[in-house]
Amino acid sequence: MLEYALIVVILVTLFGLTYRKKPVIVSHWHKLIPALKVSVEDYYEALDAVIEERKVPNVKVWVTHYHEGGIASAKRMYLRISRREYIFDICAAPFGKDFFVSWWLGQRMKPPLVSLFNPETFYRTDTALMFQDSVHSAVMEVLDERMKNQGLRIMSEGERKPIMRELFKQRR
Repeated sequence: MLEYALIVVILVTLFGLTYRKKPVIVSHWHKLIPALKVSVEDYYEALDAVIEERKVPNVKVWVTHYHEGGIASAKRMYLRISRREYIFDICAAPFGKDFFVSWWLGQRMKPPLVSLFNPETFYRTDTALMFQDSVHSAVMEVLDERMKNQGLRIMSEGERKPIMRELFKQRR
């Protein structure tokens, strides 16, 4: 009986030592849109509605807040969209007389023991990429609509591309 208790303690300790609470950033996108006037709440509500329309499986959407700096600094509202171990944090905010939108796609890292029983596969990588494409195109759709309504220039293809950071690199 003592041996089983010791094994459980060792496994829990290993899990605790290998689990990263902070996600690893795998891609990012940002854009400053000159002269765009939109409320943050309106943007997030519209984005939430577009995400809901797409019926992507296992997606959860909610508002979260991050400090602008240290613990005593003001907080910014972000829209968080998650699917399995992937997390999008989307920030929309006025910036002077302009408006910006950015997103960060992170991956919660799995402990080695979990990875052993739930490994990365082509299918998992494909669906993660489709999740990224789906959310990114929703971000673009809402921005395009607001920019068009205000007579602003729609972004070029180059301005729309996310910055990839060794996305889905095999971790061994």
